[in-house]
Amino acid sequence: MSGEQVWVLDDPRVGTAVQAIAIAERLGVPFRRIPLSWNWMAHVAGLAPRGSLLGLSSVGRGTGEGVPAGMPMDVFGQEKGPVLTLSSGSRSAAVALWVKQRFGSFAVHCMRPGFQAGAFDLLVLPRHDRRPLGARVVEVLGAPNRVTSLGLRRAKFAWSERLGHLPQPRVALLVGGAARGDLSPALAHDLGRRVARLAASLGGSVLATTSRRTGHEATEALASGLGSAMHVLFRWGEPGDNPYLGFLALADAIVVTADSVSMISEACATSAPVFIAAPQLAGPGQRRLMASLFEDDQARPLGRDLSPWDRTPLDEASLVAGQIRRLCPLE
Repeated sequence: MSGEQVWVLDDPRVGTAVQAIAIAERLGVPFRRIPLSWNWMAHVAGLAPRGSLLGLSSVGRGTGEGVPAGMPMDVFGQEKGPVLTLSSGSRSAAVALWVKQRFGSFAVHCMRPGFQAGAFDLLVLPRHDRRPLGARVVEVLGAPNRVTSLGLRRAKFAWSERLGHLPQPRVALLVGGAARGDLSPALAHDLGRRVARLAASLGGSVLATTSRRTGHEATEALASGLGSAMHVLFRWGEPGDNPYLGFLALADAIVVTADSVSMISEACATSAPVFIAAPQLAGPGQRRLMASLFEDDQARPLGRDLSPWDRTPLDEASLVAGQIRRLCPLE
């Protein structure tokens, strides 16, 4: 089968694009990633009932067949398009519907698309969100992501020697940030100290990583708080290999801040017990996700105990891929 049968509309925001990419990977067929770049018209284009390419930045000459000047002829101007289009995020929804209109593609979209929800063949939405009227929806718990059992096994093999000096149990600490601005240094320090004490009380260690929204001051405060336990801290953006997946693979328990749907979902894709910390960082959507995870016993609030319990790792991307195979005739 040709990769042209499946297109993934690749939003430049990594946390948005990863949902569509993860589903494409679970389909088990070749696919083509179409990188997108936006201009100021991106949100206006979302009002077009049949989709639009007006929100895309110019990169070529166009074709004159409904493709605006600047669109790459080898993609949107070609005669034959994909059987299946996967998109994610509100801005890419207009492009997905344009591709559906031009080529007759089966269109699957992750996250709320805006006004044209009913125009998609399938929407992938969090279980706790309200269903749009007239839309076919597959519900997921958290966000589809690229963490798989195979990927975790590979990461464990790759990082076991480099992190082998750290005693078990190993507690992975995934630190995000505030919705606006940097994370409070006081909160970061308290979280680091709390997790360090829990790990040290068990004779273990901490595998900590920050993210883009953590900020320099909070990162250094976190480092100070971790000082009472053996630990390794990966500061976001530092050179060298990113150990994030290795931390997930080697963790005996995972603590993740409440602000990041992506990190929470990736933590729940492992078999380790997952504990959610810093609930004050959660917005309305994250609070609804936490409630769903607690109800299903997929995660628990961070307390004084890191003991494991029986749970099945989440793999919502495979759930969606299975639904697509039933509805869309891929070879």
